[in-house]
Amino acid sequence: MTRITEQPSLYDHLETKSVEELTRYINQEDAKVAKVIEGELPSINKLISAIVDKLNAGGRMFYLGAGSGGRLSVLDVIELPTTYGLPEGIYNTILAGGIDRMADALEEKEDELEEGWNALVDAGVNSKDIVVGISASGTTPFVLEGLKRCRSLNITTGCIVSNPSSPIAEQADYPVEVITGPEFITGSTRMKCGTAQKMLFDMISTTVMIRIGRIEGNNMVNVKLINDKILDRGVKMLMQKAEIENYEEAKAILLEHGSVKEAMEHIMKKHI
Repeated sequence: MTRITEQPSLYDHLETKSVEELTRYINQEDAKVAKVIEGELPSINKLISAIVDKLNAGGRMFYLGAGSGGRLSVLDVIELPTTYGLPEGIYNTILAGGIDRMADALEEKEDELEEGWNALVDAGVNSKDIVVGISASGTTPFVLEGLKRCRSLNITTGCIVSNPSSPIAEQADYPVEVITGPEFITGSTRMKCGTAQKMLFDMISTTVMIRIGRIEGNNMVNVKLINDKILDRGVKMLMQKAEIENYEEAKAILLEHGSVKEAMEHIMKKHI
């Protein structure tokens, strides 16, 4: 396979460049990412549809990753229970070194063959679930071995990689290959690869949450009321949906039922 992610940067003598030149060059490279993702939308759509099917059938979603990509997947996953009221354990990340050590950036853990699979086993992974490997290089041993073991047990797999024809893509039923090209700093895949991964995580999880019914219209009707800002948003959402004019009345109903969706269902039952 060709390791495009390790090819020399298109720019050189960076230490001689001005701030204005550096930011312009970085911005030029970042501008390429969305276009590359656009070209990969058919594969992304297939992966999303597979995740939706698994979740609707009672299965779970697991990201399996290391390094920058793995950490970015953690940031995506931890937002979902609050934003969409998603029960814990449905959407997950298995991170090399463990999520509790995420800030330590234990890059050496990506070479441990058994750790990823063992963590999946501890989580009770089975054929109802889907496991999506995250690896810029497409060769990370932690991810590759995990996907191999999944496939041997008929567990559906996907991946997000940034090199073509990688070993990890070969182990994925739903491969997504987002080839963003050489990095601005040679080999620094926290840059364009990381940007692409963040965009993909947002795209995948948002679309999945919509498709499994966690959004109504364009509103977060299942959002957890964890602070004053979100509570105020929920009250105003309920006032609009239920045509309630009094703020305090809507707030009391919302707090009683815990979410806009539950409050609306209660109100609709009263009017049947």
